[in-house]
Amino acid sequence: MLNKIKGQMLNLGLKFISVDEKVVRMILETSSSNINEIVILPAVKLVMKKIVNKLQNKMVHGRVYNGILNGVKVSIIRSQVGCPNMALVIESLKRTKAKILLRVDFCGAVYRENNIIKIGDNVIPKLAMCADGTSSEYLRANPALINNLESIQNPLLAMQNLNTMPQTIFISKPNEILREILFKEARVNYPEKIRESSLWTTDALFCEDFEFIKALQATKIEVIDMESSILFLLAGLYNMKAASILTVSDIPGHSQYDLLTSNEIHPDMYTGIDNAIKTLINALPKIQHAF
Repeated sequence: MLNKIKGQMLNLGLKFISVDEKVVRMILETSSSNINEIVILPAVKLVMKKIVNKLQNKMVHGRVYNGILNGVKVSIIRSQVGCPNMALVIESLKRTKAKILLRVDFCGAVYRENNIIKIGDNVIPKLAMCADGTSSEYLRANPALINNLESIQNPLLAMQNLNTMPQTIFISKPNEILREILFKEARVNYPEKIRESSLWTTDALFCEDFEFIKALQATKIEVIDMESSILFLLAGLYNMKAASILTVSDIPGHSQYDLLTSNEIHPDMYTGIDNAIKTLINALPKIQHAF
């Protein structure tokens, strides 16, 4: 009886809000009016805490932390790890006044002998390979998108000829203005620690095996993450602007600093994420005035 009464009260309340508002409240646990135009999207708890600790005039609305960074109003929402989680957040944000989406978090580097890219380096992706399953679903549901996307043959096919593997990998890209602002800001303070790279987005952290690494080594892809492809893809689909600034946390295939095979964490990882957050905060006024 109690559950029936609760259900009736919930349905009564839903009659007074739109479906879009319902989606926002279900996923972000707050009203759409509590989302600012600039949204910062860390995935892991460590990065979320570091950014939230820098907020001035902090207010919490469900999953949303609002406040001021470097004189700019922002919302901070932890996307959680993976493209499905990122897509849920973006589906909510498209129903708000959010316009600019900024991902700051970690990525892995593709191991090569004499690696130029190092742990703790900051990476601003210039493109993302949509090797995740979520992007594939959005491309299926929005086939017109494909006409505007570049693509490559899946490099993994050179190592494994599996029927379950997509033959074609589509490419999503960040907003060029945002990407350039972040890169220029990072280059001022950390010229030896900043790179623009091609990125591979995957769903499966624990499937970065020898064949996977070897296939990516044969390409120009330098880093791997689990969120940027869908961020760029959906930002374009929903008329928002997005970019990522990432920090290299580990090098899959490198025995000493592969997070899946070693307990050793490189100290530069923490310095790198602090640098990435500082770069993002310093760039916020330029980002705000660019649009």
